[in-house]
Amino acid sequence: MKKAICVFFAVLMILSLTVCGSGWQEANAEEGFRPALDTSISCQINVIGGYSNFEALEAEFDRFNEYYPKVKLMYTKIDDYNNMVGTVLNGNNAPDIYVNNSWMYGREQYKDAIEHAENLADSALKLDLGCIRPNIMLKTDDGTLPMVPVFSTTYGMLVNNDLFVKEGLSVPTTYPELVAVCNAFREKGYENPMMGFSREETTSLFTVTIYPFFCGTVAHDAEAVKKLNALDPAAGEYMRPSLEKIVQFLNDGCVDLDACSEIENNYDAVILRFFEGDVPMMTCSGDTVSGTKKREGRSEAFIADPFTYSFAPVPMSDEGAYFLDMPNLQFSVNKDSSNLDVANEFMRFLITSRELNEMAQNKGLVSPTKDLSFNRMYAAFGSVPESRILSPEEFGLMDDAVKQLRQAVYGVGTGTMTIDEAVAGYGSFE
Repeated sequence: MKKAICVFFAVLMILSLTVCGSGWQEANAEEGFRPALDTSISCQINVIGGYSNFEALEAEFDRFNEYYPKVKLMYTKIDDYNNMVGTVLNGNNAPDIYVNNSWMYGREQYKDAIEHAENLADSALKLDLGCIRPNIMLKTDDGTLPMVPVFSTTYGMLVNNDLFVKEGLSVPTTYPELVAVCNAFREKGYENPMMGFSREETTSLFTVTIYPFFCGTVAHDAEAVKKLNALDPAAGEYMRPSLEKIVQFLNDGCVDLDACSEIENNYDAVILRFFEGDVPMMTCSGDTVSGTKKREGRSEAFIADPFTYSFAPVPMSDEGAYFLDMPNLQFSVNKDSSNLDVANEFMRFLITSRELNEMAQNKGLVSPTKDLSFNRMYAAFGSVPESRILSPEEFGLMDDAVKQLRQAVYGVGTGTMTIDEAVAGYGSFE
């Protein structure tokens, strides 16, 4: 009897371990990508976009080839991409996957970029769309999803963290703190506590600083957004608080426009000026931040005296900073692709927190996923409360309205327009 009982428990233990082991293996496997196609499949997947180089994506190609070694993936840059994408899609060598933009949706001249796109919201594709912040995904009239974000971006300021530590100051999180910090740095001998590109309207320091604030004033007012998108001249009044704020910002002495005008562009020149090491805060876009790593070795000042830096929101509101969350780059799948199954399989591989975060880190852009804590560069944006995270994709502000704001705030900021003139000119700026 004792022997029989021992045998019974031994068998029961083996069965238990087998079941538990199998369950653990399945759970462990679910954490990573598992191929859904024959891994010996052989074909070529072509991806097109406007980037001149895309090493971060090519690294994902290499990782995908660990599962599908006979699939050749190629990225091709197309000159004048926005105007040429429709022509390429309708040509004999149409791509399998292509870069798309939300602002193309609803515009007749870009209809091919939307019409060629597969509906990526189709559950049969099994894309992990839940890992992406929903506020940056395009909201279409029919509920389809022609594109998914693979990078996102925002506006903010590069921060020389070492200078803040050296001078015993904290990175500002409200507008009064920003003014106080600028004054404190100036008292300590820093001629330009805050700088930014100011030569041209596009991505000028005026746009970078005020656009998130402007969105905060209209995001929850559907009627205001409707009038702004319609370029209704009366909608100019919705800009007034932002225009008044930019004047206050200049009057409070936060920036020296004469010094800022020496910066030739909001990319290479902004980065190299920041790397001189004497500017605590430099306004710029997330796209600019993506180029910092490669330029560390091009700055003699930075090589001689390197420092730690990060990217933070510009706090233009007394209550705190806004995180303006915007898609930077989005992928669509050509529904007419001759290798549609493999193109979708690559997208299923790519649209996961792991791969999107890895690619964003390599590119130096903001990840579109829900967790920003993994990247020290953008950690400050992950600390912004949800109530102050705003996305034009979500509340519907269109690109044409944004262009009007940019022109108005640039005119007021540079002194070529009064606030009243800028307000009255809404809808007429070219």
